[in-house]
Amino acid sequence: MSEPLAERMRPRTLDDYVGQQHLVGEGSVLRQMIDSGHISSFILWGPPGVGKTTLAQIIAHRLETPFYTLSAVTSGVKDVRDVIDRAQKGRFFNNASPILFIDEIHRFSKSQQDSLLGAVERGIVTLIGATTENPSFEVIRPLLSRCQLYVLKSLEKDDLLQLLHRAVTQDVELKKLKIELRETDALLRYSGGDARKLLNILELAVESSNLSAGSGFSGKSKELGKSEETIIITDELVVSKLQQNPLAYDKDGEMHYDIISAFIKSIRGSDPDAALYWMARMIEGGEDPKFIARRLVISAAEDIGLANPNALLLANAAFDTVMKIGWPEGRIPLAEAVVYLATSPKSNSAYLGIDGALATVRQTGNLPVPLHLRNAPTSLMKELGYSDGYQYSHDYPDHFVSQQYLPDELQKNRFWHAQHTSPNEEKLYQYMLRCWGKRYEN
Repeated sequence: MSEPLAERMRPRTLDDYVGQQHLVGEGSVLRQMIDSGHISSFILWGPPGVGKTTLAQIIAHRLETPFYTLSAVTSGVKDVRDVIDRAQKGRFFNNASPILFIDEIHRFSKSQQDSLLGAVERGIVTLIGATTENPSFEVIRPLLSRCQLYVLKSLEKDDLLQLLHRAVTQDVELKKLKIELRETDALLRYSGGDARKLLNILELAVESSNLSAGSGFSGKSKELGKSEETIIITDELVVSKLQQNPLAYDKDGEMHYDIISAFIKSIRGSDPDAALYWMARMIEGGEDPKFIARRLVISAAEDIGLANPNALLLANAAFDTVMKIGWPEGRIPLAEAVVYLATSPKSNSAYLGIDGALATVRQTGNLPVPLHLRNAPTSLMKELGYSDGYQYSHDYPDHFVSQQYLPDELQKNRFWHAQHTSPNEEKLYQYMLRCWGKRYEN
């Protein structure tokens, strides 16, 4: 039986590794560590299918050190301690520490993560963790402080096209067939920057096309090359095969990132029925309730925002409630929050405002704080004019006085632009208009 295409195409060396040049390209920090033969513990954070596991395996092979693997889904504290014990007994003096690779480390409980601390600190093992979740939420602080954090990005178009070309020309099975990549837009779009998903979709398209041509290729047979017909990969072919086999290219039967995207977009689009459906898909697929709850908090701030500030309060309350009661009852407060968010008026003015301010900061750098806004805790600072001329708002009618708060170079800048779609935000805008007049007239 042949391995799946994605496994057959797994790179064995850094030269074959596609993408993540900011980490493994010439002169990059991780590449320098690998070339030196000495690496410290680190965590790889990035979406699925971007090469986290592959990179760990390449590093272990390059350093010629024992490599232990644990899955956070199936391993307990006893498994962690057993591996650490084996690593300690099997290590020779002055040899590099064995590598312990933990996939989905965000699923490890606090006690499981605690059991790693001593071994990592004493150098019994070099820990490489892989996670699709923000480690600052999911990895305990003592362990995180002992590890470097490297962020992997979704693969870009050129990376994915390189993988496709390599697959049809170098794979031991596919190169026996005549395959023409006439169109690749659908392959790239449905892969979402995930190399594994890309290769699974390609394999599905080739398999189904070859079967319809009567060659008998099942994707698992070793006897290929019987058909002389060219298999032409088009966007139409890919879309039709995926519609016929909606789960065939997904390892776990749930298109994690596609579904969460549909979920958030349904809330943003004010469709509570669709939002509930996509959440039900995540629940049935075994999604971590914390993941769903966090996305609701983000949605409340990003998409509802000032149009209904209570949305953020309710989303936070739902998050806290789920943490207290767990499954299956946790689905109820989550559903309440989902319906409330989806049916709330929408505004992203605060989201756009902070992004605009950040862009200005990156462009203009560290502009000086106006003197009248500076803190003046010492007599010297007062002599230098710090805080001189500052007007205390509460000393004035309506607790407002017009004065400069932005740096001199940015006095005319506006970052928050009200969206006049809800009474809540319109009320805030009208107050700003009364305070600042012409500054807020457009």
